Amino acid sequence: MKLVLSTSNIMSGGPSVIRRPAFEKSNTELTSSLRANFNTHQQSSTTTTTTNGTSTPSKPSFRTWTTQQDSALYIPTHTASLLSEPREAYDITVKLFYLPNVPASKRCIQTREAIDLVLRELGTPSIDLLIVSFPGISFDADDEDSDSELEATPTIPTAPNTSSSPPDGGCEDADAAPEDIATMITTWRTLETLHDEKTVSKLGISEFGVQRLNKFLPLARVRPSVDQINVRDCCVVPKPLILYAKQERIELLTHNDCTNVLPRGTLREILGSGDKGVGVLAGDADAAEGLKGEIEPQWVVKYTAVVKDRGVVESKGYFAVAELVES
Repeated sequence: MKLVLSTSNIMSGGPSVIRRPAFEKSNTELTSSLRANFNTHQQSSTTTTTTNGTSTPSKPSFRTWTTQQDSALYIPTHTASLLSEPREAYDITVKLFYLPNVPASKRCIQTREAIDLVLRELGTPSIDLLIVSFPGISFDADDEDSDSELEATPTIPTAPNTSSSPPDGGCEDADAAPEDIATMITTWRTLETLHDEKTVSKLGISEFGVQRLNKFLPLARVRPSVDQINVRDCCVVPKPLILYAKQERIELLTHNDCTNVLPRGTLREILGSGDKGVGVLAGDADAAEGLKGEIEPQWVVKYTAVVKDRGVVESKGYFAVAELVES
């Protein structure tokens, strides 16, 4: 069974709002926003049980606040948050995280699915920038030679609604081996098709240093316009990378996203039957209602819609997809 998780628009009012402090990792924002959205929908379905004249709220079945369509379970039942102004009024940025331990052969379908969810959510036919994050890539590891020559440089802009804090605090990045360039280019072909179809205006990559860019660019038919990097010190970027990016007309943006933005254990805790869970998944020895099986996160997509003339983020949120494999 496929599980489709959503945060709804985390910029809207109400109890579901979780806005990330400047120091906070995107995985904290993602998990907090998922919990808040699940709890909001769960509470709206809560019933009251009266025993001996005492009324107590009872935890509703997850079936009352989720929706199953064919083999997909939407958690929670999803309602789109359409943009309020014409499409041309917005800059829309999407970042797609390919997660560790998922076959690269699935990415063509996964990429289409992720973009379709975002387009339907916002009620728009296109996005301005699509950035992809491949598993197992660390900017520091990729560009060690450049890192040894660190020196202060002018401020590098951050991507929309991210901050440039150190990459280590709080991330549970998996020890996935970096993929070879050929595998990345195979995935990139799907993105190039989206660009050809005018669904996406610009493409971007994440965590590419000089060495990897030098191997990647000659093979890319549609070259990346953006390279989003995570650096140890705020706004300090290796000078060789800055010079190379300028030469190749690639914009550098900094971010504080985790590569493995949704670890399996974290997702199981959120969906589980424990104190911190919402009861979608049954516990190991739980005979009560709840889905049984192994949870395998597949991908996460983050979207941000900024009103151009005001610089205001009108809509921001996440979708995540996982597979439940019956045990």
